[in-house]
Amino acid sequence: MGAVLHGARPFVHTFRQMAEACLRTKRHYVDISGEIPGDETLAGMDNQAKEAGIMLLPGAGFDVVPSDCLAAHLKQRLPSATHFRLFLRGVGAGVSRGTAKSAIENMHRQGMIRRDGKLVQVPPAWNVREQDFGRGYVKVVSVGWGDVSTAYYSTGIPNIETYFAFPEMTISFMRAMRVIGPLMYNQPAKGFLKSLIDLFTPPGPKEEKRKNGIAIFIGEVIDQNGGRARSKLTTPEGYTCTALTTVEIMKRILRQEYKTGFQTSSLAYGKDFIMQFSGVKREDL
Repeated sequence: MGAVLHGARPFVHTFRQMAEACLRTKRHYVDISGEIPGDETLAGMDNQAKEAGIMLLPGAGFDVVPSDCLAAHLKQRLPSATHFRLFLRGVGAGVSRGTAKSAIENMHRQGMIRRDGKLVQVPPAWNVREQDFGRGYVKVVSVGWGDVSTAYYSTGIPNIETYFAFPEMTISFMRAMRVIGPLMYNQPAKGFLKSLIDLFTPPGPKEEKRKNGIAIFIGEVIDQNGGRARSKLTTPEGYTCTALTTVEIMKRILRQEYKTGFQTSSLAYGKDFIMQFSGVKREDL
């Protein structure tokens, strides 16, 4: 049985057609999206995928393999966890045109958390906190990272928030989007912003950035009795990490190592799946 690794951005316009084609032709579906609407739709196709004997595995790259495995690791450390917070900081990396364009397509959806098991939309920069990634405290801001969807299926934890470390200027811009955002949500405005991306954004990070860049994840779980567990995960930068994880997942599928239905990386391959790759370190805090 074959498999498709879907990478056509913006995923919001392409994932459904590909997933439905995989169901019809009985091919495993894997993507590198990690976008919440797509993840939720694919989760709703679980029974169809089981009937077809295929696996639907979104978020097979940087978003969300490392953080999904971290969430599963923390759930094992604190099985009674009711709240999961993820904090992410990229060091020395960058974004590709495709990633930037996907952000434009989804900017009206930015600001998503999970509360009592349900997805809840919140304003851009809904919450700003401080987090120490190892070199002092920096500001982190709430974003709608894919784990708001996938970590729920991987761990059953009903309350999930995800945060990125951004410069003050970026956080101020995100707050401004609460007011000016609705003016930018139409297709002509999005098309204009995408044309600017084509002009000013390189196709992807250069080799030196990919070689030297890293990402630092800190996960925190809390239970109703005040119990707490924290762990830190360091990985190669996003694009390098995506290449490593997706190739390994596809190899495993072609070796007939898969679970049918909707899956996440940790459900399919375990919480330690991420640990096999060079440059990955995990520390319990």
